[in-house]
Amino acid sequence: MRVEDADGVRVVAFDRPEVKNAFTGDVARELSEALEAVTPDEFDAVVLTGDGDAFSAGGDIEAMAKRDETAREAYERVRGTLGRVAEAILTAPVPVVAKVNGDAVGAGTSVVAACDFAYAAQDARFGASFVNVGLVPDAGATVTLPRLVGLRAAKELAFTGKLISAERAAELDLVNEVVDADELDSTVDEMVETLASRPTETLALAKEAIHANLGRSWRDGLEHEAHAQTLAYDTDSHEEGVSAFLEKRRPEFD
Repeated sequence: MRVEDADGVRVVAFDRPEVKNAFTGDVARELSEALEAVTPDEFDAVVLTGDGDAFSAGGDIEAMAKRDETAREAYERVRGTLGRVAEAILTAPVPVVAKVNGDAVGAGTSVVAACDFAYAAQDARFGASFVNVGLVPDAGATVTLPRLVGLRAAKELAFTGKLISAERAAELDLVNEVVDADELDSTVDEMVETLASRPTETLALAKEAIHANLGRSWRDGLEHEAHAQTLAYDTDSHEEGVSAFLEKRRPEFD
């Protein structure tokens, strides 16, 4: 992974263009570490992208062929690498934006699904291709895909392994928007600027509450929501937002 920090934004890029940015255990660990090191005091957002002409082609098949491990070792590897990636994205205290510059297949699609926002170039393709090598979707896809695209569409992707276009991915809500390749950078930059203008601590509370309430009953969800809002009330951001509204000016969040 290549990590670059500037102006409150951490850009994390898959940096194996010679193999379409395929995943290995080392890639997963580096990506997780880059995300886990993000704090809302230092950053406003994270952008995930790929070097070369692909976002990520998914698991490195050659590396899979060399594995010789017990079932327990396989479980620990999957949970400690690919599962750790999904958890790091879903719990990051700032918004994570996927800038999908090319094909996002297998674990690449899983990473996109875990992000808070996703923007794709016109020629990008997506696919939960795990079944093509006899595997179950991982890196969080069995959790995120049904919630994003719906149960039937998630099963169609997981059971067939077929590739879909960026336009179809947008129709399924897997990505927010599809743009021409030469407009991708500016589109993502505009979204990141919008996020940076919002109170980071409030976004962190909202993200945590939304994710936590996905698996709760509505009664428990309302309790958690009230707790999050109580914390938000006690922030400088809330005080500034109210003052700005009453003074008829734009808020200046820290």
